[in-house]
Amino acid sequence: MLRPQDGPTRERRSLGGLWSFRLDAEGVGRAEGWWRSQLAGAVDIPVPASYNDIFPDTTVRDHVGDVWYQTQVWVPARWAGERTVLRFDAATHRATAWVNEVEVARHEGGYTPFEADVTAHLLPGAENRVTVVVNNELTWESIPPGRVEERADGRRVQHYFHDFFNYAGLHRPVWLYTTPPVHISDITVTTTGLKGTTGLVAYRVESTAQAEEYVVRVSLRDASGAEVQAATGAVGTLRIEDVHPWAPGDGYLYELEATLWSTSGDLVDSYRQSVGVRTVEVRGKEFLINGTPFYFKGFGKHEDAAVRGRAHDDILMVHDFALLEWTGANSIRTSHYPYAEEVLDYADRQGVVVIDETAAVGLNLNIAGGVFGSGRKVSTFSPDTVGESTLRTHLQAVRELVARDKNHPSVVLWSIANEPDNVQPEARDYFAPLAAEARRLDPSRPVAYVNALMGKPDECVVTDLFDVVLLNRYYGWYFGPDDLVAAETGLEAELRQWAAHDKPIVITEYGADAYPGLRSVVPSPWTEEYQTELLDVYHRVFDRVDAVVGEQVWNFADFATAPGVFRVDGNKKGVFTRERRPKGAAFSLRARWRKADFDATD
Repeated sequence: MLRPQDGPTRERRSLGGLWSFRLDAEGVGRAEGWWRSQLAGAVDIPVPASYNDIFPDTTVRDHVGDVWYQTQVWVPARWAGERTVLRFDAATHRATAWVNEVEVARHEGGYTPFEADVTAHLLPGAENRVTVVVNNELTWESIPPGRVEERADGRRVQHYFHDFFNYAGLHRPVWLYTTPPVHISDITVTTTGLKGTTGLVAYRVESTAQAEEYVVRVSLRDASGAEVQAATGAVGTLRIEDVHPWAPGDGYLYELEATLWSTSGDLVDSYRQSVGVRTVEVRGKEFLINGTPFYFKGFGKHEDAAVRGRAHDDILMVHDFALLEWTGANSIRTSHYPYAEEVLDYADRQGVVVIDETAAVGLNLNIAGGVFGSGRKVSTFSPDTVGESTLRTHLQAVRELVARDKNHPSVVLWSIANEPDNVQPEARDYFAPLAAEARRLDPSRPVAYVNALMGKPDECVVTDLFDVVLLNRYYGWYFGPDDLVAAETGLEAELRQWAAHDKPIVITEYGADAYPGLRSVVPSPWTEEYQTELLDVYHRVFDRVDAVVGEQVWNFADFATAPGVFRVDGNKKGVFTRERRPKGAAFSLRARWRKADFDATD
């Protein structure tokens, strides 16, 4: 699915701004046809934004079920004769959309885009009504999963199995855009070779055109705009001499322009796609980018901010990337869902490496948001919990993630789930088709999943299905808090067991909560000093285990969670506060990651 863009044959219009908004606590809006007229009893709400924290009202914050959005948009008369598309970059967790009185789209999944051809339903040169109902309920069929409790007093309470707040709404931009009736529908670019000063880039241009009536041409330009290669045909390979590769810290991008021409020589459609020339490979215990061993330094993050919730914000994005550079980080994981495409665009340009993750978090009934239960084992996989319906949704989530992000050079690894149950025998039947589907869709990137502490090397039944070992480990915090000596011993012993699998290991989560400003001469849990010392313990171990090729601290910044006695105003594992003020650990990481002679491959 190509993103909207302006160009010689296309035009886009953002529908961001204030929309009408109404809760549907009784769930009657669909039956009563609220989309058929102006939304009654509505208030203004910004789009994009999570709706939960906009108003000082717990009924809004904790609402479970449908909410309705509506706006009026003027469609220019010049759009008559063009194909017009309505696109939502994300609606969490599912949505149905109408244009005027016609249903045009339905979508499941809260973090990937969906769109509809609405040409037949719009009136050019007039105002048109766009209505969308967004539902935030999590069930055993959704990704992520959850369950809704119907209480005796009539309240509906959402229970979920992940440790971050279930923000909902229109989190990302909404667009109305045009293409010609005959148009380019998709572009795929893949680096197939990078040797010396020569790069090979395979391309595929898909369109609605009949091959005998139209011609596809492509032109590849460097960052200065000079053409370096051109070709004719919908499929081909471009050979780039004196190539400037995309590399960590060097986000060099070429631009591929694909054009569609009629046989009479008229330009029919045009689309521009950025291209980073780089290769990714796993070789034994090494993770290679452009044939060079790469060491991940960085963070798990969240799209999370006060008031905005999970809404995309360019201001905060640029600030966060500046803080990543300040610490010396070179990578992030999109924990625990696909981030806005603007984030990946920016990572491309900044040379920041990305582990790209689906929203499959909480597929483990023996763990809940890092807060562990009594030790009684329960079955995660069953017809009534994580079953065939869950798998169908999960497979679609993988397909939509790869389709959206396949052309981003910053994305070097697909993560198909975070902390799932990986020890029950049924886990293998569940994850085998997911790993296979990711590889079928994109053979150019490795595939992994993130392993929780309860899935030890001798117990995990899915390790061999994946290319890289991603580990979340909390020795010295959830396990053995306030005993960093035991944490160091236990961590090293386990990592050496994992190293026997002859796969690269990236620690995708490690850390401790630290309440900002809580200080202690003798480090103890929740102090800034303890957070720093725990990270130091882990770093000593990483430096002693050759198979470890990366460290991503949990978390970049404090973030909102469901209220509870285990959380003090959210999760405080950030090395920055939610307002992006540094804790002591941020300076410790900066000293380690920016040290000129640091080389974890030694």
